[in-house]
Amino acid sequence: MLTYKEKESSSQILERLVALHPKLIDLSLNRMWRLLKKLGNPEARLPRVIHIAGTNGKGSTLAILEAIFKADGMRVDSYISPHLAKFNERIRLNGSVIGDNHLTDLLLRCEEVNDSKPITFFEITTAAAFLAFEQSNSDVLLLEVGLGGRLDATNVVSQPALSVITPISIDHTQYLGAQLEDIAKEKAGILKTGVNAVIGPQVEEVSQLIKSCAFRLNSPLVRYGYEWSVCKKQDKIYFRGNSGAHQFSLPKLAGAHQINNAGIAIACAETFWKSNISLSAIDEGLRKVEWPGRLQRVDLPLIPEDWEIWADGGHNVGAASALANARVWDDMPFHLVVGMINSKDPKNFLRPFMGIASSVTGVAIPNDPASLSSEEICRAAEFLNLEHFEAENINCAISNIVKRTNSASRILICGSLYLVGHLLSENNLI
Repeated sequence: MLTYKEKESSSQILERLVALHPKLIDLSLNRMWRLLKKLGNPEARLPRVIHIAGTNGKGSTLAILEAIFKADGMRVDSYISPHLAKFNERIRLNGSVIGDNHLTDLLLRCEEVNDSKPITFFEITTAAAFLAFEQSNSDVLLLEVGLGGRLDATNVVSQPALSVITPISIDHTQYLGAQLEDIAKEKAGILKTGVNAVIGPQVEEVSQLIKSCAFRLNSPLVRYGYEWSVCKKQDKIYFRGNSGAHQFSLPKLAGAHQINNAGIAIACAETFWKSNISLSAIDEGLRKVEWPGRLQRVDLPLIPEDWEIWADGGHNVGAASALANARVWDDMPFHLVVGMINSKDPKNFLRPFMGIASSVTGVAIPNDPASLSSEEICRAAEFLNLEHFEAENINCAISNIVKRTNSASRILICGSLYLVGHLLSENNLI
């Protein structure tokens, strides 16, 4: 290993790794297989893998499942993307974010072995994560797909313990295809022969496509509405699955959409444990789960005491629909602060909030050249006849909303996980 690199930080190495491929995203498995072979194939020696794909709810499902397994005394690793504030958040070893020195060593090893050959940032950093997980000696690895499924860098795992597909909707059309069926085919690409697959709520055409793919692979399905179901009654979750009907505490995560995410996680735990299901661990996990940046209430000194600020990193139509129907906006006026990257359609994102949001304030995502401008956000709001304003940053947006509003209100900051990450980081909330 070259001596001049020894004092580098992980952030410096990460900056350099971005330049290894002209495209940030270039879906393929060939580069991963090449690098992993030279690294000794760490993906073949991981803890038992639960592989999670889908459009919405992947992160929340992973967080709930992690909390359930930890409540049962298991050692749990997890891999997520993107991060909120710091890259290290993507790799969690037994519940703790990977240390910078450890991450630096792994990145340098991957860089050296790759020998400057073309490889995307996500691919080489996923290889580094596999090295970390190979060494961790944990009981289970919760592995979140980065983009799509079939050609995602995480899909080199040939025999996971369990596959999971959360709700699928339109997103990343420039990579996965413009039609829902195209996107579903890519997500279903994580299914493996003989491996059980837990399937979250899906529209009928997606459900049938997944069923067809699973039949060809002899992959047993554990589907919402068939093998399992979940609903909320008063202050409890009612879940019915292969082990029977059970009642649990509501998840600590806010929003009506978290009921289904909790159901997916419970179905995963039940399928993973088989006959050894731990009802007490499920209940404890639901009560204790934490997942920053997902419909999270934040305390900031910018608002009067009777106001509320919420933040959510959702950035596509499915996430917007879930947020609009989260049932936490009904009793007070509700204002949006929105920042998005330029690969997203702000009109489609804002459409579910018509008739719900009192105003939309557009902001640019700080330090992100791919951000839409505040003016572009406002043009989308104007198209939908939503009252709209521009602001220089989040703090200005919040202050302006308070100044022009006569009654106590809720403010939701949304449209990008990076925007929410900036908010939480700047206010020392993560």
